Amino acid sequence: MLFGKTILVTGVASGIGARTAELAGQMGADIIGVDVREPSSGISSFIKGDISTAEGVADIVRQLPNRVDALANVAGLSGSTGVAATLAVNFYGLRTLSEAVAPRLREGGAIVNVASIAGYGWRANLERTKKLTAIEGFPDVAGLVAEHGLKNEEGYPLSKELLLLWTMRAAHQALFKDRGIRVNAVSPGPVETRILKQFRAVLGDARVDSDITRVGRAGTSADIAPAILFLCSDGARWINGANLPTDGGLEASINADVLGF
Repeated sequence: MLFGKTILVTGVASGIGARTAELAGQMGADIIGVDVREPSSGISSFIKGDISTAEGVADIVRQLPNRVDALANVAGLSGSTGVAATLAVNFYGLRTLSEAVAPRLREGGAIVNVASIAGYGWRANLERTKKLTAIEGFPDVAGLVAEHGLKNEEGYPLSKELLLLWTMRAAHQALFKDRGIRVNAVSPGPVETRILKQFRAVLGDARVDSDITRVGRAGTSADIAPAILFLCSDGARWINGANLPTDGGLEASINADVLGF
């Protein structure tokens, strides 16, 4: 279902992004990888770029071909660099890239956002999430952080809350919907990647260890990549605006506790 397709993958130099690109290539897709660091393994095409600024996004888009089939938004920060940097990459940069790439996506194409179980709290924080998601364009993120009194420890979960809410909104926005472009998300739990230690520092060992204990083990990049690529494929052509928990049952376990059953 991916043979002959061109898939744009951000965060391609390591972890989930690297495995997504590798697997897509094995399935016959052409890959355009984007990262601030060059990948160690060869891919079809690589763009060294940074989505943390509007200018960085524009530079990436200028180097893209006129047509791609899917965008896998994998690049992200753990939150260890502070709330402003985390929001700039994990949400505002990702959204700006998606909107800029939309005219190059074929009709019926796909965007897949890598969110997280850490974004689970968007419902409890709905008003804040709606307000920050409604800001158009690429804002002055540092100013936004100061205006809303956002704390560094909130950066990662907040960025994923915004991403999950925007995924649902984007699926019904004219920019995407009018051309049949599907916008979905996958939400991993803890995954054994090089930044897991950073997540422990940001979220705390107790939270990470509890999540792992609930499902028996941490995930791997090989667990997440197939879900991303399924949503990129025509096999998911009737899935839109959805979040696929790719977490070994972690969200189901949390829901059971929250709902008391």
